[in-house]
Amino acid sequence: MRDVYLVGAAQSDFGAFPRESYRSLFAEAFVGAIESIDGELDKSRIDEAFIGTLGVGGRQLGLGGPAVTEHVGLNGAPCTRVENACAASGSALRQAITAIRAGTAEIALAGGYEVMTDMSGEQTRYWLGVSGETEWERMAGTTFAGVYSQMADAHMGEYGTTREQLSRVAVKNHANGAKNPQAHLGFECSLEDAMNATAVADPLNLYDCCPTSDGASAAIIASEEVARELTDAPIRIIGSGQASGRVGLFQRPSLTEIPATRSAAQQAYNDASVTAADIDFAEVHDCFTIAELLAYEDLGFCEKGRAGAYIESGATLPDGSLPVNLSGGLKSKGHPIGATGVGQVTEVFKQLRGEAEDRQVDGLSRGLTHNVGGSGGAVAVHIFEEGWA
Repeated sequence: MRDVYLVGAAQSDFGAFPRESYRSLFAEAFVGAIESIDGELDKSRIDEAFIGTLGVGGRQLGLGGPAVTEHVGLNGAPCTRVENACAASGSALRQAITAIRAGTAEIALAGGYEVMTDMSGEQTRYWLGVSGETEWERMAGTTFAGVYSQMADAHMGEYGTTREQLSRVAVKNHANGAKNPQAHLGFECSLEDAMNATAVADPLNLYDCCPTSDGASAAIIASEEVARELTDAPIRIIGSGQASGRVGLFQRPSLTEIPATRSAAQQAYNDASVTAADIDFAEVHDCFTIAELLAYEDLGFCEKGRAGAYIESGATLPDGSLPVNLSGGLKSKGHPIGATGVGQVTEVFKQLRGEAEDRQVDGLSRGLTHNVGGSGGAVAVHIFEEGWA
């Protein structure tokens, strides 16, 4: 099985862009990814593309994948649209990695896009809702925030997690996002603001919830032979894992864990021959603050039930032992559904190359991305390491 390298990655700004289209946003990300490569890459050399999107706003097409690749000049290159709810582009990256490892491609493009802000609030809630279990949870009137509120309430009841600990996730990620010029909500918030915001679905409030955003992301990966032509700062993708789980929260034996995260993470750790203790930093799927706390436990960063104490310890701050969501995460950077997974990869690319500017953390050599679909029906986990094999 061949080694795979990340040679370029970029994202558009995330936010609300009424004058942009899904094509123009993707073009911004794609051009950025090409320009981030050390050497020169003729885009005609890209053998295959995998594009993640839910495809709900922006007058998008059922053939939205080929529409965006054609728009950036990849005429004739095979393109597969990947729809896996919020895990769409994380899943697209896994497909691209598989193509390189299998030898069916030497260079592959993985990316994603979404336009969310041209919809009404009701439409947005509907489309976010169908990323989960539609037959029972949604028919019963449960919103996406409502599902995660049940997870938060259960974790607070079982393990004593506090309102303040949830809010500390928001404060940390907004502080990080304030240093990211591409973040949708690029401002800091105080602990008092985060704790006392308007209720959305008790115990979650406004500051526990990520925004819905417009945006796109793109990553270019290659075999080692091609990567040696294109980069002097290699980033090897050493681990890849993907798992599916029960889509409905009510179908799971516990409300306080996401089994698909545990499975995908273990696959990735085994693939990379590392453990959670070997990870230097991570970009995790914090669609709600409780989702980040669950990720700490499910990824093995702390013991079960200890996520509240872990955030309180400062371990996941930029100067902590394992910085999490240096980009600002979904909470601050934003969540254009199909672009989120590869958007996480973009932050890992910048951090490992020392190009994250004001939010750069020195001494990082191994990073992890964690991309969740719905409330845990799909999860993709990837591990990246600087240097040649």
